[in-house]
Amino acid sequence: MATTIGDVARQAGVSPSTVSYVLSGKRTISEETRQRVLAAIEVLGYHPHAGARALASNRSNVVALIMPLYTGLYVPVLMQFVISVVTAARRFDHDVLLLTQDEGEKGLERVAASSLADALIVMDVELHDRRLPRLRTLGRPSVLIGFPADASGLTCIDLDFAAAGAACVDHLADLGHDCVALVGSPPEVYERELGFASRTAAGFTEALLRRGLRGATVPCEPTPVAALETVRGLLAKHPDLTGVVVHNEETVAPLLEAFAAVGKRVPDDVSVVAICPDDVAERVKPRVTSVSIPAEELGRRAVELVVAKLDGTMVPEATLLAPTLTERDSAAGARPTTGSRRRR
Repeated sequence: MATTIGDVARQAGVSPSTVSYVLSGKRTISEETRQRVLAAIEVLGYHPHAGARALASNRSNVVALIMPLYTGLYVPVLMQFVISVVTAARRFDHDVLLLTQDEGEKGLERVAASSLADALIVMDVELHDRRLPRLRTLGRPSVLIGFPADASGLTCIDLDFAAAGAACVDHLADLGHDCVALVGSPPEVYERELGFASRTAAGFTEALLRRGLRGATVPCEPTPVAALETVRGLLAKHPDLTGVVVHNEETVAPLLEAFAAVGKRVPDDVSVVAICPDDVAERVKPRVTSVSIPAEELGRRAVELVVAKLDGTMVPEATLLAPTLTERDSAAGARPTTGSRRRR
């Protein structure tokens, strides 16, 4: 039989209402009595009924994680974010409601109107996201993992993808590479103007200009056939290509295989740098030099921000995590190629 609030009251020698006040914090209770009640809860293993607790506190103790599952996104990385958010939320005694359908503004309104959740964490953020006008007026604390073009009035956190794209170019430039390509996400990701992909491409292009390099940006479907076609197309247009930045986790392995298929050795003939989780970079051969996707930290800090907002604490509107590049085996000093121009 489940332990009741009456059982806790008898164990602590207080009234049930006193136990309720200790749990809700609605009335001041002496520290001695509070400790006695908490000790009784611990001994009996009492868990307050979620519905009763919500009525008492006017909170559900639930955070909604809105993460539509579109094509073109790498689900294993998304799941890293989910695990991080759920783990962090439990440390604050919150559960997570995961919403994966593309409901747009209606999904936000449904969560708010039904009091399903106290706050929202929103992913899959587009530069011109149609959900944002409603999110600004929703009356629920929210945090975006990602940055739209206009982030005013919003709380956003993400990896600095522009800086990540630039860091990859700078690394290849420092190794002497003159011609560098960005092999990016599938076309639909750019068509939707997802912030992380657009900002990476912008940072890549800016760094090319700043360092005086030549290069190109090409989208790529995450299949061996598409990777091979992409490699052949790049080498046909840029025969002196010696450096590649990959921002497409699922394409890392097929791309390495594609270079091998056309007789290009990594890193002897072509150096490869990726923006991807460490586990993706570590499980291919050669192991790939990479800028890590800090899913665990982003999810944890998003929860910390939204819980702070629930408690009425001021938080920064924008949080950008600096990229960290880890050198492995896939990038080396450039070798001269036919038609290449060496910088002095």
